[in-house]
Amino acid sequence: MLNPFATETVTFETPIAMLIACHDRVRQYAALTETLALHLQQQGADAAAVAGAQSILRYFDIAAPLHHQDEDEDLFPALLLHASPTLRANIEQVMAEHAELAQLWHQVRQALLAVIAGDASRLNLALAQSFAKLYPAHAAKEEIDIYPAAAQLLDGDCLAQLGQNMAARRTVAAA
Repeated sequence: MLNPFATETVTFETPIAMLIACHDRVRQYAALTETLALHLQQQGADAAAVAGAQSILRYFDIAAPLHHQDEDEDLFPALLLHASPTLRANIEQVMAEHAELAQLWHQVRQALLAVIAGDASRLNLALAQSFAKLYPAHAAKEEIDIYPAAAQLLDGDCLAQLGQNMAARRTVAAA
């Protein structure tokens, strides 16, 4: 996890640090989902709830899919070229989790859209807690079981290419 008080800047020149920074935002927005569900129980779909729902939607509709592409299309294939059986199993597990998380996100997304439309009943606490638990657990598994292998197995050119691909993906998404 990145230190929020650190003075260094994370850039695409340090792609693994950039992926970890994305995980920090995943943790923040996943936790906000649970906070929002609690808020809805007490305050309903007020302006604060709508703003919270919009910010969660923005992050998980735009940044999270790009992050998964960074891993699935660039980082994981590069690591699989050199992977031990344990690393290979860990990569295969988190790639499968990406599909599961996408399904969970679809449910949460529909509930958030309902909040924006004024319906406080669709984002129930159980769904929000599941989302707030599973996404950060997934990120932690990647950080503990996979990302350290990048420093050991990938050379500077491969990491530079990963960073360039990540930056290009975001340039296309912003266009």
